[in-house]
Amino acid sequence: MSDMTTPIAGDEEAVSRFVERFAAELTEAGMQRMAARVFAALLASESASATSAELSEQLRISPAAVSGAVRYLSQVSMVSRERDPGSRRDRYVLHSEVWYEAFTRRDQILTRWEKVLREGAELLGPDTAAGRRTAETAEFFEFLQKEMLAMMDRWRAQKAATTAQDAS
Repeated sequence: MSDMTTPIAGDEEAVSRFVERFAAELTEAGMQRMAARVFAALLASESASATSAELSEQLRISPAAVSGAVRYLSQVSMVSRERDPGSRRDRYVLHSEVWYEAFTRRDQILTRWEKVLREGAELLGPDTAAGRRTAETAEFFEFLQKEMLAMMDRWRAQKAATTAQDAS
């Protein structure tokens, strides 16, 4: 058994249930189903990495399904592909700052949406219901963006404090 699938408590079935449950939540939130399953499997693995064969075996899916899922996860910067030393096999690795990267990309999307919404609000006019609604939506995205940046700053501070505390 690879280190990828060996759970701390030794209960592979419980880990498998967790992977499928979390993958279902990610799918419900809009992630592609196979990508969600591969991501959840990597997250639950001790090494945060696996080969295509390991993922295929653990998730009982075809190598082609793994390939498609990894391609998507790579495009959205959630995993990267590395070569095993001295081997021709690729290993897929979960990024250590995956959530930060996901929120950072979301922040960039919110900035673009806010810009387009402000242009739309101006075009529609402040005296129309559509213009007011569009302007309010732009204001919401601006607020959300500021809150997310502040939240990420607080997260980094908390993570640094926890790391420092664990080191002492």
